[in-house]
Amino acid sequence: MSSLSLKMQAVKAVQVTITEDTLAVDLSDGRTVSVPLVWYPRLLQGSPRERNNWRLIADGEGIHWPDLDEDLSVESIVTGRASGESQVSLKRWLETRKVSARRNRVRNSKSARRPTRLGSHAARHN
Repeated sequence: MSSLSLKMQAVKAVQVTITEDTLAVDLSDGRTVSVPLVWYPRLLQGSPRERNNWRLIADGEGIHWPDLDEDLSVESIVTGRASGESQVSLKRWLETRKVSARRNRVRNSKSARRPTRLGSHAARHN
């Protein structure tokens, strides 16, 4: 194991902050590392709500975004490695997001048009 890998094992993420264009990670050794969001296309494509729904994994060795199906290691962030996801994989993921969004819109519009049981009952008796 390299000396960098040994040093990285001791450094953990303790907090994550995401803006429109930056991912900043506060580390257990007191540093804050900031990287451009464009390095991580799934984060860049995510809504603010999706970006802010993260959790630390592996005792702070990584960060997971369940809504975006994204995992980043602290080591990759600290060493400046951008996402290694292929364009084909990213395109496929974007397509599944579009399909899911369409389904949710249809489902929400149908449920908004349905009268509630109380509403139907009240309308019949008035």
